[in-house]
Amino acid sequence: MKVLLLENIHPAAVEILEGHGFDVELRSGALSEDELVATLPGVSLLGIRSNTHLTERVFEAATDLLAVGCFCIGTNQVDLGAASKRGVAVFNAPYSNTRSVVELVIGEIIALGRRLTEKTQRMHEGIWDKSAQGSHEVRGRTLGIVGYGNIGTQLGNVAEAFGMRVIFYDTADRLAHGNAQRMRSLDELLAEADVVSLHVDGRPGNAGMFGAEELAKMKPRSLFINASRGMVVDDVALREHILSGHIAGAAIDVFPVEPKAQGETFESVLRGLDNVILTPHVGGSTQEAQEEIGYFVSAKLAAFARQGRTELSVNLPTVQAPELEAGHRIGFLHDNVPGVLASVNDLLADANANVTGQYLSTRGQQGYVITDTFDPLPQDALAKLAEADHSIWLRTWDASV
Repeated sequence: MKVLLLENIHPAAVEILEGHGFDVELRSGALSEDELVATLPGVSLLGIRSNTHLTERVFEAATDLLAVGCFCIGTNQVDLGAASKRGVAVFNAPYSNTRSVVELVIGEIIALGRRLTEKTQRMHEGIWDKSAQGSHEVRGRTLGIVGYGNIGTQLGNVAEAFGMRVIFYDTADRLAHGNAQRMRSLDELLAEADVVSLHVDGRPGNAGMFGAEELAKMKPRSLFINASRGMVVDDVALREHILSGHIAGAAIDVFPVEPKAQGETFESVLRGLDNVILTPHVGGSTQEAQEEIGYFVSAKLAAFARQGRTELSVNLPTVQAPELEAGHRIGFLHDNVPGVLASVNDLLADANANVTGQYLSTRGQQGYVITDTFDPLPQDALAKLAEADHSIWLRTWDASV
């Protein structure tokens, strides 16, 4: 099987996939839609990060594609509906770079509070500005976290260790960690927070959720951080509030439009502003995080391609089948209609199959059943199942291969 890894994915992924016998090609940059359409035929597994966008047209052209690994947290760059329709599994790394993002945000809170960007710039200009004006400790300040998931909860834990008071708002019902307090509304959080940090996901409903109205409701001279998604914030409105002095400083790691390759020109209305930290989408880009993501996602891709396992797939039914150590395995992805399991088992009975394990799960409009047998099923029996009206795909594996 051929594997294509884009966007400087960590060499750990190459090590894992080549160790499973895959033919791996590693590229440094993202590919455009046209480039993907031309490149993906013949590719079985694709690894991407956030700058490669997989559309309906891309999936239509990628007829050999079995699975996509998003070597990052988000999957909003992938048309999951198009992937699911074709039975292409999508995996991501929801936890591997959590600590890296948290440490960046904590560092930015301290740097903004102490106005370190201005201090270091003046030192480079030869200006000795030894003044405490506008410089504050983080201890005793209130951090408002919008989006209290994996990153938000850990950020709150670390911030409390620095002596900050933590409040949070999330549309989902989340358990508060430590001494964090849940706010009943976003407006309530904005009115109390000295620092607002966004950690929401990339679902379409979050586009433009933080604009001029929300910025105006923040406390005067508060700080603003966005390390979530670029499309969440109106950067033009943020610029206006920074220039007016209402927002004392900001740290932005994600942008509505980002360069696709290393060295390309970066354009933003936020460039050149005092006490504004701009970073090139590096929240999770530490060596430790990228190595962990490399191992984690590549292992999921290999387990799916080699054994049909779908644990932590974001779009296909999750079947937590054990590792196939002996015998044979049949993976059958199908439309979620009544009677499929009965038809599978009737076929197994007719073939006099010795079933050693069976695992089934459904998700939305699809179902997935894995059946392990002592001996391989006859080809005519497999063909009958693969050609059924409700079949999406059928694959087989041999533990000895």
